[in-house]
Amino acid sequence: MLNSLPETIYAIQHLAFEDLGAWEDVLYSLGYRVRYFEAGIDDLTKALQYKGLTIILGGPIGVYETNDYPFLQEEVDLLKVRLQQNLPTLGICLGAQLIATALGAKVYAGKTKEIGWSKLAITPVTNNSLAALENTEVLHWHGDTFDLPESAELLASSELYPHQAFRVGYNILALQFHAEVAGDSLEKWLIGHTCELRKADIDIPQLRENNQKYAGQLEQTSSQVLKHFIDQLTIAH
Repeated sequence: MLNSLPETIYAIQHLAFEDLGAWEDVLYSLGYRVRYFEAGIDDLTKALQYKGLTIILGGPIGVYETNDYPFLQEEVDLLKVRLQQNLPTLGICLGAQLIATALGAKVYAGKTKEIGWSKLAITPVTNNSLAALENTEVLHWHGDTFDLPESAELLASSELYPHQAFRVGYNILALQFHAEVAGDSLEKWLIGHTCELRKADIDIPQLRENNQKYAGQLEQTSSQVLKHFIDQLTIAH
C-alpha cells in the first residue's frame, strides 16, 4: 500500500446520497476498500481514532447547530484529538467546516449561497494537491463559510468565498467545494436538495445541464487530487 496506509478508508456520511462519489472507484483502483459510518446514528469514535485515512463528507446542517444535532459536538471533540495527533484526515464541505471548527476557527453563514459550477483560484504553494484543478470547473454547494485556521495554509479561493481549501501539513486537507462528485449520480442531489435549491432561487434545469457539461472533466482531474494527497501522507506506526 502507498506509504503503508491501512487498506481500509473510513468515510463519515452526514447525508445518505452525499457519498464518496467518483472517488470511491479511485480508491478501489488504488487497492483500498471503503467503510462508511453514518453520523448521528453510528458511534464515530472508531472512525475518528483510526490511524488510517478518514474522510468526512458533506451535509446540509451547520457545525454550530449543536443544540438541534448534539452528535456534532461529539464529532468535533473527537476530531480535535485526531487533528492534534496529525492523523490522515480529509474533509469535504461540512467535513471541511468541522475541521476548521476543531482547529479553533469560526464557521458561520456566508453572505450568499454558492451553488453551482465555477473555477477556483489555486494558491501557488509548494506541492499543492489541488494543482490539477487549475482551470477546471468544480461543484460548489454551501451556504456556510469559515475563517482560515491559524495553523492552516490556504490552497484555493473562489470569486464568492476566499477560503475554499486549506491544509495543515500534508496529512490534513479541507475542501469547501465538492471534488468527489460523480456525474451519473448528481440527479440525487437535485432531488434531495430541492427545498434548498428553490429557496435559493437556483435554476434547476440549468444546474442539471451544467452537471452534465462539467462533471466528467472534474472526475478525471479530481482523481489526481486524491492520489496526490494520499501519496504525501505520513503514517505513524
